[in-house]
Amino acid sequence: MPKRYSLQSALRPLSLALALALASGPASAQRTEDLKLPNLGEASTSLFSAEYEHQLGRTWLRIFRSQVPTVDDPLLFDYLENLIYRLVTHSQLQDRRVDLVVVDNPTINAFAVPGGVIGVHNGLLLYAQTEDELATVLAHEIAHLSQRHFSRRVEFQKAQTPLNLAAMLAGFVLMATAGGDAGMAALSAAQAAAQDSALRYSRSNEAEADRVGMQTLVDAGMDPRAAPAMFERMLQATRYTSGNRIPEFLRTHPLSENRIADTRNRARQYPERPPAVNLEYQLMRARVVNQLADTPEEAVQKFRSELDGTTRSPEASRYGLVLALTAAGRADEASLELDTIWSDDPSRLEYLIADAEIDMARNQADQAAEKLAKRLKRSPGNHPLTMTYAKALMRDQQAHVAEEVLVEQSKRRPNDPSLWYLLAEVQGLSGNIVGLHQSRAEYFILNGVLDQAEKQLNYALKLTRSDYPTTAKINQRLQDIAKLREQMDL
Repeated sequence: MPKRYSLQSALRPLSLALALALASGPASAQRTEDLKLPNLGEASTSLFSAEYEHQLGRTWLRIFRSQVPTVDDPLLFDYLENLIYRLVTHSQLQDRRVDLVVVDNPTINAFAVPGGVIGVHNGLLLYAQTEDELATVLAHEIAHLSQRHFSRRVEFQKAQTPLNLAAMLAGFVLMATAGGDAGMAALSAAQAAAQDSALRYSRSNEAEADRVGMQTLVDAGMDPRAAPAMFERMLQATRYTSGNRIPEFLRTHPLSENRIADTRNRARQYPERPPAVNLEYQLMRARVVNQLADTPEEAVQKFRSELDGTTRSPEASRYGLVLALTAAGRADEASLELDTIWSDDPSRLEYLIADAEIDMARNQADQAAEKLAKRLKRSPGNHPLTMTYAKALMRDQQAHVAEEVLVEQSKRRPNDPSLWYLLAEVQGLSGNIVGLHQSRAEYFILNGVLDQAEKQLNYALKLTRSDYPTTAKINQRLQDIAKLREQMDL
């Protein structure tokens, strides 16, 4: 019987081959010719069907999650998800089944993968000074999706040279895991080593994404002048770096003075909007500063320096200081700092959760759970609240209640790996060993580790032989894994 290779394992050497192809040209690129795509069936038209792209994107996402560190921050995730939804609803994107992945990486980067997967490096928020600047990058990536640049790129490539779709798919993983762009331009970046016409086609895609993305910004009620401002800031980031340190996003989305000038001229066609500080965005930036700091004490010093000097939002800097002090084990100081901003905005969710985390740091999880339960009655199903509430219940030795909360939430958010991870931990504490194995399986499925998912379900199956409904459910999930493996295996 021939040896079987998973797409996940195949993409690792394929990524190396692609890297060599970028350096060496067409000869090296030929090493990937015998590799295949996930078995997703044939496209129904000359361009890939929307359903084909959707399945391709979900397969890619499972592989991607298994290879890169992602951010477990429900507040940040919810904020980005809501911003992307706002942009998508005002875009030309027809298939609006969009999944978000937030990568724990300090570099300038966002990417879009065919089928509606949008990725954001949390480091991007440190470079984008305003929400509109961040939205500029996201709208550009959404435009790549709405204009079907992946399918059009493949169609173009078929007309030029033999189709090498596997290499392009690998390019997504290579560029993203290396801290570079996994958007549509990554496809043409891989092929540009082979022919100049592909590079020209990429530039036309970039120009189209600039134009369509700006229209999305305007239709969403955001400032189009943020686009040239953000592009200018990104270009400046390259002026003080050596050639091999230029952010990958800028290598695969090449910026020039002419491109920035074109964007600026296009923005002037729209009425000016008065500049405003979006507090929620600045709070998210403060969270990212804490995530990327080497130590909590380093973050404490950074925020104190901001408050002593110049800051875009003193309130956000104070909030960042609260988070840093809490993480540093200085809960009493954190509470005093929180009081200075919370009194002016007592309903703000970020402050309520920060207060609950201070309570937990003081070993007062019962108080945290009580406060969060009251707020959840007003905002049932709110994901950041629910996740924090479950953690407080777990700390308060109420694992059974936390399990009930998370099981219900899993029906709303079945594609959240962090939820399944926490649910498995809670079920272990509550003594639900069958549930623990099932939740671990869901976590592994979402991360593309199908062998481990299968093992977990088989462990559960041994414990449920007298429970027909649960046994039937587990067997169905094993069949689902077999289908996923057919897609991911070569």
